[in-house]
Amino acid sequence: MVSPGILLVDKPAGLTSHDVVARTRRAFGTRKVGHAGTLDPMATGLLVIGIEGATRLLTYIVGADKTYTATIRLGATTTTDDAEGETVATAAPSAWDAVTDGAIADGIRALTGTISQVPSSVSAIKVDGRRAYDRVRAGEEVVLASREVTVSRFDLIARRDADANIDLDVVVDCSSGTYIRSLARDLGAALGVGGHLTALRRTHVGDFDVADAVSVDSLDGAVPASPAAAAVRVLPRLDVTAEEARDLRHGKRLSGAAARVDGALAAAIDDDGDLVGIVEKRGADLKSAMNMPESAA
Repeated sequence: MVSPGILLVDKPAGLTSHDVVARTRRAFGTRKVGHAGTLDPMATGLLVIGIEGATRLLTYIVGADKTYTATIRLGATTTTDDAEGETVATAAPSAWDAVTDGAIADGIRALTGTISQVPSSVSAIKVDGRRAYDRVRAGEEVVLASREVTVSRFDLIARRDADANIDLDVVVDCSSGTYIRSLARDLGAALGVGGHLTALRRTHVGDFDVADAVSVDSLDGAVPASPAAAAVRVLPRLDVTAEEARDLRHGKRLSGAAARVDGALAAAIDDDGDLVGIVEKRGADLKSAMNMPESAA
């Protein structure tokens, strides 16, 4: 029997997130595998994979903040806002005079904080039940609604100048749902020369670090983190007695226990160190928002 757990995988370029899920299914011999947040084929880095009952935890991981390293190329606009698309416009030679260090810094500053962002038209967002990128590939024109996101860090690490472009290496800390391709597009537009993404790597999802991830070639024999160990990295820990654990698993509330939890949610851990489930506040009480399968507890 396959034990539930959370596995960190370092996705290489060229594979889709679904490819990594498929490989994980084969390696662990189970169909019940999912991930907490898609990475484009061009992108590399951290995929948080849930196996068996731990897939229930992905709901609480997918909304965590993310950290990316990226390279933004100024000087050209593409159909996909990244290097995989076709170039649709290039900067006029005269436009580069305005692209000073100060202008770049101002452009980055304007895209930092809580901002309104229009996702790339080739994102995985669904439009009337179909992924936006599927509609674009079918020849449809897709314009997505803007959304509010938070970019808490947007740091320029290096600048490299070439004849027809400028490459900017950046680090971005952002809320879930932020599109780094859109930051590249919008920075290039603000500078009047266009921009797109040429490299993207996700290094963190919440407290999970790509440095702790396994490669796709090392999936066989990889040891996932237990549901309990993973849950307490994204939520506060609530230790419960055997009786409380039994009540939660049977759908009963823990009367008057809300004061034991600081946030809205917590990971309930029983006396054996196993994850009972995720609890939420209901008035003065706590109730289960999600229970782990008892066979996996």
